[in-house]
Amino acid sequence: MITASDIFTISSQKQFEKIALKVFRFQHENNKVYRDFCDFLKVNPQQVKSLQQIPFLPIQFFKSHDVVSNSDPAEVTFTSSGTTGMITSRHLVTDVSLYEESYRKGFSQFYGNIEDYVVLALLPSYLEREGSSLIYMVEDLIKLSNQPESGFYLHNHDDLIKKLLELDEAGQNVILIGVTYALLDLIEKHQFDLQNTIIMETGGMKGKRKEMIREELHEQLCKGFGVSSIHSEYGMTELLAQAYSLGEGIFECPPWMNILVRDPEDALTYLKDGKTGGINVIDLANINSCSFIATQDLGKKYPNNSFEVLGRFDNSDIRGCNLMVL
Repeated sequence: MITASDIFTISSQKQFEKIALKVFRFQHENNKVYRDFCDFLKVNPQQVKSLQQIPFLPIQFFKSHDVVSNSDPAEVTFTSSGTTGMITSRHLVTDVSLYEESYRKGFSQFYGNIEDYVVLALLPSYLEREGSSLIYMVEDLIKLSNQPESGFYLHNHDDLIKKLLELDEAGQNVILIGVTYALLDLIEKHQFDLQNTIIMETGGMKGKRKEMIREELHEQLCKGFGVSSIHSEYGMTELLAQAYSLGEGIFECPPWMNILVRDPEDALTYLKDGKTGGINVIDLANINSCSFIATQDLGKKYPNNSFEVLGRFDNSDIRGCNLMVL
């Protein structure tokens, strides 16, 4: 039996690999969707001895199947955002305390004590729908900050501008977490020169603006907020762990999360560090669903286990990712 303590006390790559292989065998045995996928690939779990031999479930399965590794009822169901008529992902979370421990410990690792910050959130497209895992996390971080000034902003940009200027001038440490298009809207209304504020973008234009390459986007945000770097959060509906970038778009994982980069032409082959391919995520906090996810993101990994996200596959480029439809 793998416990939360096993997952959240990992302190080395060797320990990570050992627990990941245990989680793989557990999920192969208890997750029918994942087991059928492994069977389709003719993978014998007894012969899997390394991370590279573990099959990664294409992320699209969360749109068509209930991906769970136990029979417990879902405590919460997270859903992805999508345009009208689009099929969205559903992540049935049977133990939400694992998600809470994952993001609390992850935040603490990269930023220290949450009580040292006022947390402001500008996440309109997430806030306006049900089932967002990002809203769940940020709402909890706002409460944990114990700061009366912490809170969500929707379209009340003038109030947020006033609050940011007041707090920054008072020397208060602030984290502003925002969806990309809303942060751009904000700096079009006001040019800042912030000294004590971290700007963290969560990605996504949500169809509101033209997509931009990261360098151009971060340059605009740095200029508009008057900061030297833009932080980013890499998470998704189907995961319970987040990676963080403290600048330059280079992400680092908490100890219970790791990535591999697969060959875009052959989903079962992995690329060397520095080569661009599809991002496969190992998220051991996802023990009750699937910890081995082949995403639709393109990126590259570096020798110190950090990684960069470079974009997404378009549908015509997903070769070998849609290996089967159960």
